[in-house]
Amino acid sequence: MKLQSYTITQGRDRAPARAQLKGIGFTDEDLKKPIIGIANTWIGTMPCNFLLRDLAVDVARGIREAGGTPMEFNTIAISDGITMGTQGMKASLISREVVADSIELVTRGHMFDGLVCLVACDKTIPGAALALLRLNIPGVILYGGSILPGQYKGKDVTIQEVFEAVGANAAGKITDQELLDIENVASPGPGACGGQFTANTMATVMEIIGLSPMNTAMVPQVDNRKHAVAAYCGQVILDAVKNNRLPREICTRAAFENAIASVAATGGSTNAVLHLLAMAREAGVDLVIDDFQKVSERTPLLLSLKPAGQYVAADVDKAGGIGVVAKRLVDGKFADPSALTITGRTLGEEAERSAETPGQLVVRALDNPIKKSGGLVILKGSLAPEGCVIKVTGIDRKLHQGPARVFDCEEDAMAAVTHGKIQHGDVLVIRYEGPKGGPGMREMLGVTSAIMGAGFGDTVALMTDGRFSGATRGFMVGHVAPEAAVGGPIAFVEEGDPITIDIEHQKISLDVDEATLAARRAKWVAPPPARKTGVMAKYIKLVSSASEGAITSNVY
Repeated sequence: MKLQSYTITQGRDRAPARAQLKGIGFTDEDLKKPIIGIANTWIGTMPCNFLLRDLAVDVARGIREAGGTPMEFNTIAISDGITMGTQGMKASLISREVVADSIELVTRGHMFDGLVCLVACDKTIPGAALALLRLNIPGVILYGGSILPGQYKGKDVTIQEVFEAVGANAAGKITDQELLDIENVASPGPGACGGQFTANTMATVMEIIGLSPMNTAMVPQVDNRKHAVAAYCGQVILDAVKNNRLPREICTRAAFENAIASVAATGGSTNAVLHLLAMAREAGVDLVIDDFQKVSERTPLLLSLKPAGQYVAADVDKAGGIGVVAKRLVDGKFADPSALTITGRTLGEEAERSAETPGQLVVRALDNPIKKSGGLVILKGSLAPEGCVIKVTGIDRKLHQGPARVFDCEEDAMAAVTHGKIQHGDVLVIRYEGPKGGPGMREMLGVTSAIMGAGFGDTVALMTDGRFSGATRGFMVGHVAPEAAVGGPIAFVEEGDPITIDIEHQKISLDVDEATLAARRAKWVAPPPARKTGVMAKYIKLVSSASEGAITSNVY
């Protein structure tokens, strides 16, 4: 092995470095072994990442047992669920870049030979993947695991039900006490949000794309088996270092298409579009937003998971884990079995090792799909020349035509919904919430859930240059690009304008004549940046379009 850590730890001139490392307990023998960084996103502000400190101990044990030396360090995390609907949510997507940057910086500074990244809440997962692809040293992503579902009136509930209960309460459909009762049971302990929301979607992606060992993600965070999973990841990284198994060799074009297929088959979050585009840029893979449509069209929806379906992530674990999903995709020829994974085995070999629980109902058989095509549809048209995305899991409508109700921020739209100021047939347009305009491209779970809870789910549409939580369901179109802040067509929509959203033909259009639009365009003035100092100001200057993954490393 050629260990880059020897640049730090070996030779006469490195005596000062060794002296400092010995001061915190490392020995000469420790420093001759591969040095493995453990990038921990533990934080005490949310359930999602709450037990990662405990799992880091198990990862370190696995690394030592396999012949390496672990060195743990921390990065940040922002809770999407807790910040949702507030200005705090603007920090969420920006945190993805900070997670990636901080892991990259510590690893380059300390010259680790490999990395294990402990992740959980939404942006920590792609943030870790971006860092690994930039660094291109052996790396493993270990997902902390899902929360277990709560129980309310004999049914499984997640944070999704709380958000929708807010809308139901505002509409007078449930009492204050019922809202409190749901709030009190929805999050029964540590773990990331329980449905196929963004965290579990991206955890699925990491197993299928090959950066996480198969069947490590869906073991819930509070399950005692997670300790063995963590130690196993410590062993996997040593094997990857010894064999120089690199992230860019794993994350090929075929691996990205496999990952998109897993999102389509599981009804995953629209955020996967944003994160996979960003990862592809770091990997040097030519992936564009239209590729998601092509893969989703040919991939059946095989799992009925929340938010639109029946089951939660813990049920996937009981069914046999993501390995069962991998086997369906490989057997149906929806995924390339030759793609390499971090274990050294191919996706096909990992799929063959899967152990499906007899009689499980969570992962459908290939001859019994929920839908013949996947859960994502990419729309383009006069309102979104660069594209936008809608999750069609649970949607039967193929067409919505209605008048625009225009809001220049999420709070104004939320107020309109909760105060009964929208009508059946409306198209809510929420703009200036894009990557630059927000900044940070806020998720809109509060307002989308309020729409559903108020009973407008079958009759109202929403479109935004912001994002949606993976828990969003309904006729909701996000990532509209170009965004309003840079003069995208969404900036020129006025109250009452007719809008057509056509899923069957993958079109989204503003039905206003060109002369009228040209006059509006001529009068439009770009708003001043929302932040002029600090990290958000830097982000505004650097961030690219949502159609490119909202990346800040767009100099490539």
